[in-house]
Amino acid sequence: MKKKILLPTDFSKNSWNTIVYASELYKNDECEFYLLNAFKFEVVNLGINTPGDSEDRLYKISKSKSEAQLEKVLEMINMRNLDYKHTYSIHAVNGSPLDAIKDFIETKDIELIIIGNKGDTDALEIVYGRNAISMMEKIRNCPVLVIPHHLQYKDPKEIVFPTSYKTHFKRRELKFIFQISKLTNSPVRVLHVSKSNSLDAEQKEKKALLEECLDGIVYTFHWLDFDNVQTGLHLFVQSRGSEMIVFINKKHAFFDTLFSKPLVKELGQHAKVPVLVLHDLRN
Repeated sequence: MKKKILLPTDFSKNSWNTIVYASELYKNDECEFYLLNAFKFEVVNLGINTPGDSEDRLYKISKSKSEAQLEKVLEMINMRNLDYKHTYSIHAVNGSPLDAIKDFIETKDIELIIIGNKGDTDALEIVYGRNAISMMEKIRNCPVLVIPHHLQYKDPKEIVFPTSYKTHFKRRELKFIFQISKLTNSPVRVLHVSKSNSLDAEQKEKKALLEECLDGIVYTFHWLDFDNVQTGLHLFVQSRGSEMIVFINKKHAFFDTLFSKPLVKELGQHAKVPVLVLHDLRN
């Protein structure tokens, strides 16, 4: 059965890099990739008389430009001349990227979204752009994989899964950890960051449940004695050369907080680690 993966694009170098990354990550799988561009079409009232069909005409022009650029992306994909079992379709949609993606997930039954960490900006001080944070935060019914700009694909040596052991884990929520671990033959490193030297009864129960959920892939548990979870996580990733982080997003504004602090931004620039965002399906 084909995997159905959404690849939003703004035609930037960063979004092209994401398309290449997605292709390489799933090089051994049969996939249907949907290339989606959300273009903005707004009618501005200038206070002058305009023909009645001008709005429709301007909309068609905007959509045609978007479709022409999507066709160019398809040409670039074909020029790679790879013998992968991948098919691509193009979709130009009027509206905001977030709204377009939400609608597309529902209509096409998308199982994974892969995006760049920022769009047409290369500002060094920006690690995660507004669109990326918005998608990580507000798309609740589909996993989101965020790829750092200019990152060249290679199989991750390990996948870091930070947890407080307070989450009620479910297999269906963790299936993409399984999928990517199996795809890339990468072990999962379960990381707990805390100054406390022991788990309470509830945490021990959740840890045992997580062990059941991870049965079938290679994993190890790690404990980092550190006050700040965000800083501890990034130091762990940097020191080990880990190449992917997986989160379960349980509450709103989590990612905005995680990636807005100056120290974490600085660490994030050097780590260049893809982030896979899963969701607590009870939210």
